[in-house]
Amino acid sequence: MAKKDKEKDTEGVIAQNRKARHDYQILETMECGIVLHGTEVKSCRMRSVAIQDAFARVERNQILVYNLNISPYSHGNQFNHTPIRPRVLLMHKREILKIAQRVREKGLALIPLKMYLSHGKIKVELGLARGKAYEDKRETLRKRQEDLELRRSYKVR
Repeated sequence: MAKKDKEKDTEGVIAQNRKARHDYQILETMECGIVLHGTEVKSCRMRSVAIQDAFARVERNQILVYNLNISPYSHGNQFNHTPIRPRVLLMHKREILKIAQRVREKGLALIPLKMYLSHGKIKVELGLARGKAYEDKRETLRKRQEDLELRRSYKVR
């Protein structure tokens, strides 16, 4: 099997934060790397990651992601990693400064939207988001329901 075929087999979504798109209005998305230690990479490849409660902050010119739960590796030993700890996201310094400036605006947050494999590397899709009000969430659900009913009516015809 060729190297390119192997890479295609290993690429894919590891974890996705579906609730984020419901709770937040995503203004901008960006791709960044993540610093992982020891058995964290193997756990990620086994897709034992919980990203639902995760959030990111800019601290000391670096972006840290909090509450990202990577379960301990099942075949690990005494040197297994801790599941929840702050992890550093990798971006260029100019990009980090630009994001830090936007986050200072009122009501903006950094939310990890998904983790995925890209060319053998684990990447995080980070979203610059503004929180939705309760009414906005209901409106989104109403629109989704209307679209679903419209699609069903076309299938019947």
